[in-house]
Amino acid sequence: MRNAVPAMPTVPLHPGVAPRSLQAATDEPAWVRRSLIAVALLFLSFFLFVPLVAVFYEAFKKGVDVYLAALVDPDALLAIRLTVIAAAVSVPLNLVFGVAAAWCIAKFDFHGKNVLLTLIDLPFSVSPVIAGLIYVLIFGLQGWFGESLRDHDVKVIFALPGIVLATVFVTFPFVARELIPLMQAQGPEQEEAARVLGASGWQMFWRVTLPNVKWALLYGVILCNARAMGEFGAVSVVSGHIRGQTNTMPLHIEILYNEYQFAAAFAVASLLAGLALVTLVLKYLVEQRVKHQKKAAAQPLAAA
Repeated sequence: MRNAVPAMPTVPLHPGVAPRSLQAATDEPAWVRRSLIAVALLFLSFFLFVPLVAVFYEAFKKGVDVYLAALVDPDALLAIRLTVIAAAVSVPLNLVFGVAAAWCIAKFDFHGKNVLLTLIDLPFSVSPVIAGLIYVLIFGLQGWFGESLRDHDVKVIFALPGIVLATVFVTFPFVARELIPLMQAQGPEQEEAARVLGASGWQMFWRVTLPNVKWALLYGVILCNARAMGEFGAVSVVSGHIRGQTNTMPLHIEILYNEYQFAAAFAVASLLAGLALVTLVLKYLVEQRVKHQKKAAAQPLAAA
């Protein structure tokens, strides 16, 4: 007979205390959880809540009349109009590009796929100031196409087209980057089934692909719009800071602050801050739908 293996001695546990291996990974002492929550709240208070409250406080510090006068100033109205135009042009363009790029990357295999993904992420790795400088070197008077544009009386730099181009560049990854992971998780099976049943390309897109990604698409559009309205670096380079002509809202705020017109600067800043708050609320609502959609898309894969 084999020698019996002696049983390991049982380590007595304190009554009511479970082994550490049976405790949840997040079952930390109460003081640890409370300390982490307190640190997070302090960080948010000093770096988010306090500056946000300060913006609105300074905006209304001298009264509602001064606040409204700063917003209806002709230069402020022009800055608001330029910001809206830049966002209104760049967001639809990036929406079309984002959907096309995401569909191409997620549904098809082709040479150069990784190169396309790298190019989509390029604005995340390049400084906006560098991006603006590139447009100046290309379309400026001393740039590659400067003389040709001047001969045809076309002005890109220090004009609205340059502002739109710079805004499009810094915002075009947002829609594509929201759609690509979701489309990859969903796979091409539903489109293939629609194709087998006789659906055309447009029918397949409008009735199968788009309904499955509509919340992620809306989420990407919200982020793209927020980035477009708040862009400073690239627009600052290509706009020329011409007051009353090429200043967007962030640039107008900078000029007012440098001229010690603090009430007017904070008034315009409060308008941007209000748009940011609205964006955050919409982002949160859409984010919940996107998470639900991603979980629903992952269930078939888990079952397989």
